[in-house]
Amino acid sequence: MLQGQTALASPPASPSPPPSAPFGGLSDAEAVRLLASHGANDAPDEDAHGLLTTLRSVASEPMFLLLLAAAAIYLVLGDLGEGLLLAFFALVTVGLVVLQQRRSEHALAALRVLAAPQVRVRRGGQVRRIAARELVPGDIFLVGEGERVAADGIVRETVGLAVDESLLTGESVPVGKRRWQARDGLAMQPPAGNDGAFVYASTLAVSGHAVIEVLGTGGDTQVGRIGASLAAIEAAPTPLERQLRRLVRSFGIAAAALCCVIVIGHGLLLGEWMQGLLSAVAIGMAMLPEEFPMALAVFLALGAWRLARIQVLSRRPAVIEALGAATVLCVDKTGTLTENRMSLARLVTDDADIQVQPGQPLPEAVQRLLAFGMLASRRDGVDAMDRALLAQGDAALAGSAHLHADWRLTREFPLSPELLAMSHEWTDAAGRRRLATKGAPEAVAELCRLGPQRTEALLGRVRQLADLGLRVLAVAEGRVPGSGNVVDQRDHDFNLLGLAAFQDPLRASVPLAVAQAGEAGIAVAMITGDHAATALAIARQAGIDVDAGVLTGADLEGMDDAALARAVRRVRVFARVMPQQKLRLVLALRGNGEVVAMTGDGVNDAPALKAAHIGIAMGVRGTDVAREAAGLVLLDEDFGRIVGGVRMGRRIFDNLRKVMTYITAIHVPVAGLALLPLLFGLPPLLLPVHVVLTEMVIDPICSLAFEGAAEAPGLMQRPPRRSDDGMVGWPMLWQGLLQGGCLLVATLGIYLLALQAGRGADVARTLGVIGLTVGNLLLVATNLAMGSGWRVLTGASTRAFWAVAGVATAALATAVLLPGPRRLLHFGLPLYGDLMLAVFAVAAAAGLGASLSAGLHARHVVAVRSAA
Repeated sequence: MLQGQTALASPPASPSPPPSAPFGGLSDAEAVRLLASHGANDAPDEDAHGLLTTLRSVASEPMFLLLLAAAAIYLVLGDLGEGLLLAFFALVTVGLVVLQQRRSEHALAALRVLAAPQVRVRRGGQVRRIAARELVPGDIFLVGEGERVAADGIVRETVGLAVDESLLTGESVPVGKRRWQARDGLAMQPPAGNDGAFVYASTLAVSGHAVIEVLGTGGDTQVGRIGASLAAIEAAPTPLERQLRRLVRSFGIAAAALCCVIVIGHGLLLGEWMQGLLSAVAIGMAMLPEEFPMALAVFLALGAWRLARIQVLSRRPAVIEALGAATVLCVDKTGTLTENRMSLARLVTDDADIQVQPGQPLPEAVQRLLAFGMLASRRDGVDAMDRALLAQGDAALAGSAHLHADWRLTREFPLSPELLAMSHEWTDAAGRRRLATKGAPEAVAELCRLGPQRTEALLGRVRQLADLGLRVLAVAEGRVPGSGNVVDQRDHDFNLLGLAAFQDPLRASVPLAVAQAGEAGIAVAMITGDHAATALAIARQAGIDVDAGVLTGADLEGMDDAALARAVRRVRVFARVMPQQKLRLVLALRGNGEVVAMTGDGVNDAPALKAAHIGIAMGVRGTDVAREAAGLVLLDEDFGRIVGGVRMGRRIFDNLRKVMTYITAIHVPVAGLALLPLLFGLPPLLLPVHVVLTEMVIDPICSLAFEGAAEAPGLMQRPPRRSDDGMVGWPMLWQGLLQGGCLLVATLGIYLLALQAGRGADVARTLGVIGLTVGNLLLVATNLAMGSGWRVLTGASTRAFWAVAGVATAALATAVLLPGPRRLLHFGLPLYGDLMLAVFAVAAAAGLGASLSAGLHARHVVAVRSAA
């Protein structure tokens, strides 16, 4: 018995519509009615967090628990005002966290819509691409190699379909499928090994292709019944998230230990247990840098949303961290550098060389060549050259006997790494079998058994066409030997008909994007299956370096790893490369210390996409396997989007580093001002309510001001950062410690001087809190301007900062000037001269910290660029 079969052995039979005649599919009206009746073809989104889930997570946060503890202590002491105030701040904290998390959730929800799987479906007799969730029972959809089956159904037509059903059965051996017959019935059966006529949602087609009629969708599928689902966007924590969580946990443990010491010390030495407990709570809140993981989560979620706005879908947050470090972009030619608007340009035979013009009739000399090119193409396929041949042939050969409308496709010989040609076997009305073949000219020449002289003449003509940037295929017709069934294309007798040359114009945005990548220190390498001359011609148009020539797949086969590593340091154009060879190229580049971004769309591209630091799948042409292996999906397949993604990745990384420096910096004075007065035997400067007031500024600053900050000038004129130059490291920590240390010295000095001058503890506290608040805002300004200049503060991207600064200033002024809030916060009314002196001292300290930090930052940048 197959593993997992017990759970699936007796599924309830769901009502199914009658078979769709002759596979033309449903009408749009029928599909809308059935969608309303059966519901969407998807499983509940387990990744989406409801409001209650968010509230439960907030309720377990240490900062929230400390706030509740402080409020409870004040209420026990009979201080109703402060207890209620802290309870109010606890609610405000919950609101801020919920706002940030819901903002991130909404961004991720938008990404899930973009990442939703697509399916090719026949509606009203036409093939179109729709979201898989819109499939309904009775729909006819197409599945091919590398695609996931979108719903449970029966196989109406198939050519060599084999499916990996291990998701349901645990068995990894692909299962062959046959055409459905009436005796199979319409009730879905559980997976039962080879020769089945049923397919199941979420299983993977590993070879062949088929036409499927839908029987069950959503919860009515086998996979839906057992509660399994495939996540469109991975939410696993990144290495940096895990590192920051460990950092926060370490600070939390240290804070807890210090709090215990303070409580016990206050209680035993001074007999003030409750005051000791309040001071411990204040120090605990001050030492806990809980903004680190929250800021990272918000930045990555909103960063992924920003990438999606430029048509780059991020499936893994860690890729955003890697984008800014990319040093080599390995890209396909067709559809990425070119427009993927393949059109038939030339038809060449021994006797004719015809330039194809839309709407113009074709001479008889090339009609047979075009007809057999059509017969070797798949009408429901996604290959651009197939579509170009069929479109031209349907128009030019309409009404001609060359269309062979009465022939029936009986067998396919797919393309293989060993033979770059594919054949379709057709049976005519008289029962005779014919073959139509197309593929790489050298492969077709081999099938036709051309002599050396004729082969050289053919390849010479191919080179002439390829030098014009045309993509060239050879077309042949064949006869099936009298012996009957054969298993290899080479066993047939072929006759060369000629060459078909296609043109696919370069995207207008590519030359500029390649130049921008070069300015940013990023090499662009083109990897294609085309002829070497075609590859070189397109590379020259795109501005890709061709000085070192081209390396072909055959050259790769003859190289050992050491020789290949040397070659990829110079060569930037790779032609006639098989998908399996892309993995060797990626590994060779990685071995040279490069950070590699690789594009791919096919099943066999998946290993290379996984091996690259940044795997980029094609959103339109890409198979499901390629998209699942990649970290990014290029929604419109434009190379310029990749360079735009690198730009956005650098901006996100820069802003994340700025906010991490700021969080480090602000916690130095907050923790110091909560702890040091106690160690010096002075009245406490920061009570829990003052720490919370500071946090009210820190949280929105982190998630709004820094996340929306504009990119630094010259962002794409600097080299990529080193892969080992992490976001959180000693340079960042030293910058934060310098900035925060200067602010701590100034603020503590203000407090000490005020006490020595005979000012009361409440007045001294007021001056200290004002100094901390002003210094906090100056720290934000300093880090926003780091690497960008002070003019950035006047731009539209800093509106959030000025809004938060205005609210914080107004709140602090209210707390100092009005008697009620002043008494509640243990503030006093300072003298104007004292106030100005405090502000001046803090500004001077912030300026010194900014200067020292900028110097440290500049030395770090120079060191990194020198190493690069």
